[in-house]
Parts: sequence; structure tokens; C-alpha cells
Amino acid sequence: MKAERVGVDIPVYDLSLIRDLWEGRVKKHKQRQKKEEERISKSALAKVDQQWQYRIACRKMKSAEVTALQRYLERSALGQTHVLSHENDDNDTDDKKFIFELNGKKWMKLPEDLQYMTYLKEWHIHGTRIPEIPAYIEMFVDLRVLDVPKNGLTKLPAEIGKLVGLRELNVNYNKLLSIPPELGECENLERLEMTANGNLSELPFELSALKKLRHLDVAENQFASIPVCVLRMESLRCLDISNNTLKDLPEDIDSALLNVSFVRLESLEMLFLHKNKVRYVPMTMTNLVHLKMLVISADELYSIPSHLVDNPNIKLIRLYDNPINADDEEEVKMDAEAQDERDKEFMKTYIETLRDRDTQPSYTTKVSLSCLL
Repeated sequence: MKAERVGVDIPVYDLSLIRDLWEGRVKKHKQRQKKEEERISKSALAKVDQQWQYRIACRKMKSAEVTALQRYLERSALGQTHVLSHENDDNDTDDKKFIFELNGKKWMKLPEDLQYMTYLKEWHIHGTRIPEIPAYIEMFVDLRVLDVPKNGLTKLPAEIGKLVGLRELNVNYNKLLSIPPELGECENLERLEMTANGNLSELPFELSALKKLRHLDVAENQFASIPVCVLRMESLRCLDISNNTLKDLPEDIDSALLNVSFVRLESLEMLFLHKNKVRYVPMTMTNLVHLKMLVISADELYSIPSHLVDNPNIKLIRLYDNPINADDEEEVKMDAEAQDERDKEFMKTYIETLRDRDTQPSYTTKVSLSCLL
């Protein structure tokens, strides 16, 4: 019997088609991977995550270790600035206070990386040419101190009202023309300084909501009267409204709708009115039962309540400005800003010396009268 030959059919494929198929898939995968890498590189999530990781790490480290870790910042755009860590006043080692410092005329804008450092609690920006505070400041919910004097600021952002934890605000020697009403939402603000802002002449009524404000300095501006909002700050202890254009002080008009008087300033201890043109001190001033010091220019002053003069608990300081002849004016002319700083330093020193005295100097309590017959 003859054996039959069995044949096997072997399929033949074009391998080039398979290769092209997989090469196409690999190419598309690499393109998607490249686009994803580009998206991640442009995203701010990496920077935000990096800053939060830094913040978490600092909370777990000692002060020396934090200093070593800050070398990372020295390699970034913030290398020319200073970020310092200090322990909180409550001696809580787990709660660190981070401070951002920036100085110098070369700075015309804030570093871009600053917007990601929302853990900061203090800003100290002095003597720069930065025209305004950015709106992203509202993200700094932990901010306690905003110290930005001598920067040429022309306005404050409305977003500053989001800083409900803010306690100190210093905008001295800038070019502010107005104050945003939203500042009244900073309910924990305790110290507010707005010295020498040129044409600043009024404050929004919304600032009367600052019930915890203890120190207010609006010296060297253009206030023609004490703002109504100031007279409603019940916790205010120190008010400096010197070197303005004041002529009259508020009378007791409790029956009027505005209810403006000194009665509500029950906690006021120090009042600086010098370098104004006040000629008359109203009787409502005697309602300031906690008043310890009153500084006023006496060149044009003709009436002052005897209670303020005779009260041994009140340091009454009357300043007399020496007139300068026109011929000699140029010889003694000096920088106005430096002069004001010296005046403030003198008053500070004088106040410290008075606190150590048991009795009041006689020349601050007696009234000198002169009559022409």
C-alpha cells in the first residue's frame, strides 16, 4: 500500500505591516508622554507641592535644621531676599513665625516665587520702588504683620480685607491717596500706621469696625478734622494726628445723628495734636478718663479746660514753634522727613522719662497768661 504524502500549509505574512503598526503606536505614545511632561513643567502644582513640603518639614525640624534647609531658597529667585524663622512669642516650638524681608531701590516688583509662600506670617518691604501690593496677598491667610513703608505705594488692594488675622499694618511714607473700605474687615488689626502719605485727607467709615485697634498714626497728612471712624474706635489707646491741617476738635453732639464726640474713645491714653492750628480744646476732652498724655501746639491755643491743666495724672505738653525769618530760612532748611523722624524720636524719649517720674513737671501743668492793658 502506497503511503500518502501529507502537506502542511504555512501562512506567510508581511512583517513590514506589523512593524509599521507598532512603530506608529510607539510614536503616538511618545508624543502623549512629551505633551504630558510639557504640561507638568508649565503647571504651578509642582511649585505649590514643593513649598508645602518645605513648610511641613520645617515644622518637624529644629531651628538649626531649618537654617540648613533654607539653603534651598538661596539657590532660587529669593536668594537675594531673606526668609527667617523665629519661634512664636508663646514659646510654642511647633509653631514657627516666618518673615519675608525685601530692601533696596533695585526692586521694582516682588519675586514671582513669593506668591507660593502663603505660609509667611510677616512681610517687611522697605525702600523699594514697588508701586502696589499684588492682589494675591489674599492667599496669605496667616499673615500677621504687613510692614511696607517708603515704597511709593499708590494704593492698597481691596483683597487686603481677606487678611482677617492681620494685626499690624505700616504704610508710612508712601503715596496713598485713599484707604480701601475693605480694610475694616481686618477685625484683629491692633496697630495701623499711615504717616506722611502726602494728600491723604480722609478715612472710610468702614474702619470704625476695627474694634481691637490700639494704635493709630495718621501724622503728616492733610486731615482737616478727626475722621468719624476714629472716634468710634473703642479700644484705641494712642492717636497721633499731628502735623495735619486740624483747626477744630469735635464737640459733644450726642443728640445729632452722627453721634460724634470723644466719649467713645474711653480707652485713649495718648493724644498727639501738635503742629496743627487748634485754638480751642472742647470740654468733651475731659471725658477721656484714661488720658495720660496730651501734646498740642500752643502758638494759637487760647482755651483749654482747667481739668486737663490741673489733673496730676495727665502729662500736658504744649509746644511752641519758633518763627524763622525769611532771610535765614535757606540756611536752616533741612530734609522734612529726617526732621519728622527726629521729632518722633525726641517725643519717644521724653515719654519714657516721664513714665519714671512720680510727679509732673511744673512747666507742663501751669498756664501762663499775659494781658495787654
